[in-house]
Amino acid sequence: MDLGAFSVSLPVSDLDASRAFYATLGFEVVGGDAEQGYLMLRNGTTILGLFAFDGMDFSSPMLTFNPGLDGATFGETDAFTDVREVAGALEADGRRLEQTPEAGTGPAHLVVLDPDGHRILVDQFRDAP
Repeated sequence: MDLGAFSVSLPVSDLDASRAFYATLGFEVVGGDAEQGYLMLRNGTTILGLFAFDGMDFSSPMLTFNPGLDGATFGETDAFTDVREVAGALEADGRRLEQTPEAGTGPAHLVVLDPDGHRILVDQFRDAP
């Protein structure tokens, strides 16, 4: 199963202040939309997502995987496992999803808890090939 790029998603209260702080540590903006309340930052192969909006539950940090994005460059990959297939595999293994992906194709996400209660987000940005 190809889950794509790995990042940590952080809820932030002030997107500009957080971007500036992480810029001091060498992170550069590689994606997102500040007007919509989120930015993706990269320093080498380390990726952080900063989220300052209410569209999803970002009340605590989450481990995040992005099917269709390469972890080294944060560019698009040719092939990846659709988030709906990931959801099916988790459910078949008896895992309860906190949030399930929308039916159909294209962008969607899921949230599942690991055995220790850590939230894991699988967030797909585009149609699977």
